[in-house]
Formats: sequence, structure tokens, C-alpha cells
Amino acid sequence: MMGPVLAACLLIILSTAWISQANGATCKKDGGVCTCNDQTKNVDCSSKGLTAIPSNIPTDTDNLKLDYNKLSSLPRTAFHGLNKLTNLDLQWNQLQTLPAGVFDHLVNLDRLQLDYNQLTSLPPGIFDNLAKLTRLELNTNELQRLPKGVFDKLTSLKELRLNINQLKRVPEGAFDKLQNIKDLRLEENPWDCSCKDILYLRDWINDNKDKVTGAQDAACGDQQSKAVLEITEEEAAEDCVYPNTTTAIPTTIITTLASSNDDDIPELPVPQENFQKFLGYQEPDHLPTQPQCLMSISGYLGLMMFFVLISAAILYVIHFLKKA
Repeated sequence: MMGPVLAACLLIILSTAWISQANGATCKKDGGVCTCNDQTKNVDCSSKGLTAIPSNIPTDTDNLKLDYNKLSSLPRTAFHGLNKLTNLDLQWNQLQTLPAGVFDHLVNLDRLQLDYNQLTSLPPGIFDNLAKLTRLELNTNELQRLPKGVFDKLTSLKELRLNINQLKRVPEGAFDKLQNIKDLRLEENPWDCSCKDILYLRDWINDNKDKVTGAQDAACGDQQSKAVLEITEEEAAEDCVYPNTTTAIPTTIITTLASSNDDDIPELPVPQENFQKFLGYQEPDHLPTQPQCLMSISGYLGLMMFFVLISAAILYVIHFLKKA
């Protein structure tokens, strides 16, 4: 009579194992890749070669470390349900873009580390729900511009690092709402000091020298030869138009086109991304990565194997019952 008992035990073990695999357990104790500490609510997924966010991160996690991985993109819902997070570390990855709303549920976040990635821009309103944030690290990326008002809701922010990027300007009033800022890093950016836009940054640095770490090091151009705070109105006299900030066409182009024959008008290339927007095409928030696809395939194979083993176990039980 031990046969049916063994078969029943086999059923329970197989069911438990399959459910664990299907849920994609995060913590090592459940067969996942991350180290979880129930006492400190810390989940450490550092240096795992991850190309996708692990599933089933405990909802009570306080500190989530995803640094030193290979994340190149994030799904918009990556951190939904993690509203107890106070620290999120994404530094030293390969992030090129961030989907709008990806941080919206992290209303208790105190520190956000996005440094040492490949970000070229930020979506408008990306930090709007992070009212408790005190430290934001965006240094050592490839940021070329900042959306207007991107820091306006960060009234608790004390440390902001924008150094080592490709910024030429900041929008008018970019730092005006940072009432509690104590440490702002701006150096090693190719600030464009020939345009009037730079005068806002010059004046803000002059008025807040005690809050700008290395204020003298925020310098103009690629050569970093002159400090932004030393620029005069005469030097910053141009009305510059930057890409993706206005739809206005420079008057010099209009004049040239108006005075030219049709045969002389050069063909102006249309950026692919603008053409796609004109057609109403929108890039999906997140395309599945290779590991995710493999996980899906393995999940289906695991499901099939589960049913095969279940069927075998049932036949095994029936066989012994018939003998009995």
C-alpha cells in the first residue's frame, strides 16, 4: 500500500516545484537569483548579469539593488507594487531610455541612483511622484537636455548630480523649486555659453555658490576653458534654437528657400522618429528580452512536463488501487 502514498507525495512535490518555477521566484531561498533579507527588507540583485527585472520582488522591500547588471530598458510597470521602497540602485547598467511613469508608484523613495548608464534624455514628469526623494544621481550618463520642470516636484531633494553628461543648457527655472538643495554637481558638461539661455544657469550658480559643488568647474564648451558664472551678456548674445525644443524654423533657412529656385532647394531629411510620430506610431514601453523569451519557453515546457508527470502519477495510483 506504499505505492499510492509515494505517488501522492510525488504529486505534491511536483506541484510545489512547478508553481515556484512558474512564479519566477526572485530570492535565492526560493530558487531565484537575488539575496533577500527578511529582517532588513533588502533585496540584492547586484552583479547578476541581468537583462530584465526579476519577477516577484517582495512587496515590502525597502532597499532594492540592481546595480552592475546589463539592463538596457525597463518596462513601465517594473516597480509597480513596490511603494515601500526607499532606495533604488540602478547604477552601472546600460539604460538608454526610461519609460514615462516607471517611478510613479515609488512614493516613499528617498534615494534614486541612475548614474553610470547611457541615458540621453528624460521623459517629462519622470520624477513627479517622488516628493520624498532627497538624493538623485544622474551623473555619468549622456544626457543632452532636460525637460522643462523635470525637478519641480522634488522639493525635498538635497543632492542632485548632473555632472559628466552632454548638457549644453538647462530650461529656464530648472532649479528654482529645489528649496532644500545642498549639493548640486554640474561640472564636466559642454555648456553652451554663446546663447542667452546660459544666463539663467550663470545667475543661479552665482546666487547659490554654497550649494554648487565645484561651482567654478561648471565650464563652457568641450574645452572647459571658462566658468559659466563668468560669462557676460555680450558673450551670451545669441538666440539659439536647440533640436527637439521648438518647431520654429530659423529665419535664415526661410530666406534661403524663398530666394531659391525649386531645383536649388535641398532635400531636407526627416528624422525617422519624427516621421513615426507623425504617423501615430508609438514605441512600446518594453520589448521582451531574450532571457524573458527563454523564461516563457521554459515555462511552457515545464507546464507540459508537469502534466505528463501528473498523468503518470495518476496512472500509477490507479494501477496500485486495481491490485489492491
